[in-house]
Amino acid sequence: MSTDSQADLDVADVLALLRAATTADGVRPLSEESELRLQHGGPPGGGNLVVRDGDDLAGYARFDTGRDGGVEAELVVHPAFRRRGHGSTLLSRLLERAGPRPVSIWAHGDLPGSAELLAPRGFSRARVLLQMRRHLDEGDLARIDPDPRPALPDGVHVEPFRPGRDEAAWLRVNARAFATHPEQGSWTAEDLRLREQEPWFDPEGFLLAWRGDPDEGGQLLGSHWTKTHPAGDVADEPVGEVYVLGIDPDAQGMSLGRALTDLGLAHLRSRGLGQVLLYVEEDNTAAVRLYESRGFRRHAVDVSWRRATA
Repeated sequence: MSTDSQADLDVADVLALLRAATTADGVRPLSEESELRLQHGGPPGGGNLVVRDGDDLAGYARFDTGRDGGVEAELVVHPAFRRRGHGSTLLSRLLERAGPRPVSIWAHGDLPGSAELLAPRGFSRARVLLQMRRHLDEGDLARIDPDPRPALPDGVHVEPFRPGRDEAAWLRVNARAFATHPEQGSWTAEDLRLREQEPWFDPEGFLLAWRGDPDEGGQLLGSHWTKTHPAGDVADEPVGEVYVLGIDPDAQGMSLGRALTDLGLAHLRSRGLGQVLLYVEEDNTAAVRLYESRGFRRHAVDVSWRRATA
């Protein structure tokens, strides 16, 4: 059985499936973006697929149209119904929807079953996203001032995000900072609005670096948006995240990335968190070096598998 209709989809059942898979595999099977689209709908060209084992929900897939016109998807099979062909069924239906278009499928955690499913169908590894982690209660950061004052360029100051006032400026800089990134650079006002409504959203942990007065023509140079995952989400205890760290291309070379990283980590530490994670493309060597210099180490990987043509 499959469905594309948000109205026909039992979101609660899918969320329960996602929780079961997370518990079994130690990694969330869907990205935050896909979970938001599952719950709120998404742009035209996307949809949902489910497969059932009798009356039970056995598997779920979310697919959307990528920036290149191809199909981008994620799929998961309930741990209780694996090795029964449900993953293959979901994949076949995704490929039917895609037709001759290229297809990319994210495999979170790079679990062995992903290669077993995708490689025989013509998919190959195309992108690697690193999850890096570090402790906030070990080493130098355990002694960091919760209100640090890093060296900033002349005329630059850091303030928390102001909902209802700073959205347009942040979206502009985000698009410029991530112009070549297939997902982050295409965020819309609606994408930002949905996250502002999430329970984890905290404007105090959304730090903006301005040159001049933001209400008097000031220029936004960069930002560090942090996030806190509740206990049980990515670990048994709450974990912080370097959610989005972006610098306007015109402000590169000013050491803002380093300063904003330290300010964001200090904010998370001040909230009593002991660990922080982030995601970064494996081939973004400059960013990987920056994070390693701040004590981050590789923890897990997500892999995008791609089939160029049918």
